[in-house]
Amino acid sequence: MDSKKKTLSRIGMASKGIVYILIGVLTALAAFGQGGNKTSKKDALQFLADQSYGKILLIIIGLGLLSYVFYRFYQALTNSKNQDEDAKGYLMRGSYFISGLVYGLLAFSAFKMSMGNSNNNSSFVADILNSEYGNIIAILIAIALAGKSIYEFYKAYSGKYRDEIEHTDIDANAQSLLINSGKMGFTARGIVVAIMSFLFFKAGFQSNSEKVDRANAFNFLQDEFGSIVLGLVALGIALYGIFMLIKSKYPDVNLQ
Repeated sequence: MDSKKKTLSRIGMASKGIVYILIGVLTALAAFGQGGNKTSKKDALQFLADQSYGKILLIIIGLGLLSYVFYRFYQALTNSKNQDEDAKGYLMRGSYFISGLVYGLLAFSAFKMSMGNSNNNSSFVADILNSEYGNIIAILIAIALAGKSIYEFYKAYSGKYRDEIEHTDIDANAQSLLINSGKMGFTARGIVVAIMSFLFFKAGFQSNSEKVDRANAFNFLQDEFGSIVLGLVALGIALYGIFMLIKSKYPDVNLQ
């Protein structure tokens, strides 16, 4: 990856990290009764919109997220991570492309909100679930999320994860922070994605057209396991954001 592409990837990863830090911190504050609210990605953008110079912040984060979209599409289309030419390799490259689409939609939301357009429209996901084939789509999404959850736990606890970091030129302190924040962050993401998978399965089998996002998963987590568990998972999500900020400084580290 040349210097210009590397710069874009760094900006993109840092922007994603900021979004996850906002999600985690605001949700943790809500869990511990210190203000905040259980937050999805779009809720994080709304938080930025409500700040001084909110429109400028949204434009900056939107441009940063577009950089992340480029990074993901580049990985998918050029096979920059040297995935094998087999089913697993194509699956991984497809996941990079889908990730790019997801963050492209989030960037679009940021730009839309920066122009003063309300973000309180009916949920795109809810519209899909309410369509003719909504049940089938919900179950397919649930299966995909279940696979993603398993992969998040694999990244957190496989020896490969630690080996990839320890065999780089990153100094020992940065390595330790990257390993620890990544492990806790991937674990928290795995938990939240697993709950979202369950909620999509539930929506599919019960013909439920309500939206499903991280905020719903956080609500479920608090209702079933209590505020302390929610707060710990939320802090893990914030640590994933810190992991992305650290990784943005070392974009050649071979971690997803």
